[in-house]
Amino acid sequence: MSWKKTAGSPFETYKKEAVASNGMVATNHPLGSAAGLEMLAMGGNAMDAAVASVFALSVVEPMMVGIFGAGFINYYDAASGEFVNIDNYSVAPAAAAPDMYETVSDTWPDYMETADRENLVGYKSVGVPGALMGWSYAEEKFGRLGLDTVVQPAIRYAERGFAASRYLADIIRMNREDLAMFPASAEVFLPGGRPPSAGQTIVRPDYARTLEAVASDGPDVLYKGSIGEMVAADMAANGGLISEADFADYRIHLREPVRGTYRGYEIVSVAPTSSGGTAIIEILNILEGFDVASLGFGTAKGVHVLAEAMKIAFADRFEYLGDPAFVEVPVGALTDKGYAAARRDEIDPSQAREYSYGNPSLYVGESADTTHLTTADAEGNVVSTTQTIHAVFGSKVTTPGTGMLLNNTMNIFDPHPGNANSIAPGKRMVSSMSPTIVMKDGKPFMALGTPGATRIFPSVLQAIVNVIDHGMTLQQAVEAPRVWTQGQALEVEPGVADGVREGLRAKGHDVEITPRVAGGMNGVMFDHANGVIRGAACYRADGVPAGFSGGAARPSDDPLYRF
Repeated sequence: MSWKKTAGSPFETYKKEAVASNGMVATNHPLGSAAGLEMLAMGGNAMDAAVASVFALSVVEPMMVGIFGAGFINYYDAASGEFVNIDNYSVAPAAAAPDMYETVSDTWPDYMETADRENLVGYKSVGVPGALMGWSYAEEKFGRLGLDTVVQPAIRYAERGFAASRYLADIIRMNREDLAMFPASAEVFLPGGRPPSAGQTIVRPDYARTLEAVASDGPDVLYKGSIGEMVAADMAANGGLISEADFADYRIHLREPVRGTYRGYEIVSVAPTSSGGTAIIEILNILEGFDVASLGFGTAKGVHVLAEAMKIAFADRFEYLGDPAFVEVPVGALTDKGYAAARRDEIDPSQAREYSYGNPSLYVGESADTTHLTTADAEGNVVSTTQTIHAVFGSKVTTPGTGMLLNNTMNIFDPHPGNANSIAPGKRMVSSMSPTIVMKDGKPFMALGTPGATRIFPSVLQAIVNVIDHGMTLQQAVEAPRVWTQGQALEVEPGVADGVREGLRAKGHDVEITPRVAGGMNGVMFDHANGVIRGAACYRADGVPAGFSGGAARPSDDPLYRF
């Protein structure tokens, strides 16, 4: 990918934005966006569009998301002006234990690995899912059309089939050996024992029947019914930990969002058990003390400051972020501007350095593969949601007869006992998901998010900075070259210029070129002055923004009817 400078813009984007007046759906697959648009056309709102889209993505983007997954929903209700955060993240089964895995290393980069990849592939890597319960709750409470209606596009795609994109075909090919280990997964994704080619039709009849059961009976079909019984029996037969009791005990949580400000904008994101919102606000608070705009986009000076702020946030994340039901998480202090000022003083503008966690208690405050989608409607309702089955194709396990890929969210836990994110029965693992809504003058300005595991919140952060500090359009912001570090190597995408890489090395950064930092980002931006919504999706996935304009015929008694 080469970035060409054009008059009045930092570079030429690979994809183009969508512009519409009555609604916008931005997802990482065209059929996901089409499902959401169908709901808007039926008179649904942003939540109907979001839930229909995520169910559709569970069919056509199966490597990233499924009803046996986990995530967070950040919803802005225009009528009340209130935010609702739904935590439908995964939890450890009751039979889980802090030392259930044999660890490989106590140091990075192998710190999270375990013997025989037990926390990554197979039945012992599966956490108790929250996706289906969260999506169903969101539709029931905030949608208009009902669960049975919003699931219908997904059922059609699963029953009639969809064309495999090059992106999906490539990911299947790269994971063919793991998928082949589980017959029900191989049956769908390795037809005839081979990965599908781009354009080949993939049909998921078992999953269609599971979705039909969901449409008919709701989430209880998994948490208290026959689908859950099938999964529990499959687990028991293959060394897995999840039982029927785990399903029955699962609960979603409504959280107070994390809020901060940055140069006159309000940032509203998700709270722990996701670390993403807290980290974004901490980093923005640190950056607010620098003239980021004058440092310039993609310069060695600008990237250096950004990287150092990321390293500080990751040091705090490792020490303090965990399930608030199990550990005390000092969110108010970590997002305090005074704390950020103290940490900012640790940054040397000329030299990279290592950071330990700080002491937020001194400051006053209040007591790798995923999908993201963003929707907005003409009334100003906004949904920003990130959902996952964790690694591509999750655990790689499909429970026979359900067509349902199982997550591998146990891989997100720290496999070493004694830390904030260590395993405990019933505990939620720490996520980096960051579905974020940016407000300006009391109105939604922008909403966005991305997949990408621990690279999520630094990527979302960079897009926010690209818009606010560097004056980019949303399309430019989501496609701009990204960087990432958590304290070890500084990963940079190929779009970062050679001279910038050398400048960073001169400052002491261990620079590594990586094809992509995080995944397909998408979002929406409100252009209130022109009465339109702008949608964007980046080149790193099959993302498509789809807008809804036009409307009903003008009434004949409207005074404006006569020209």
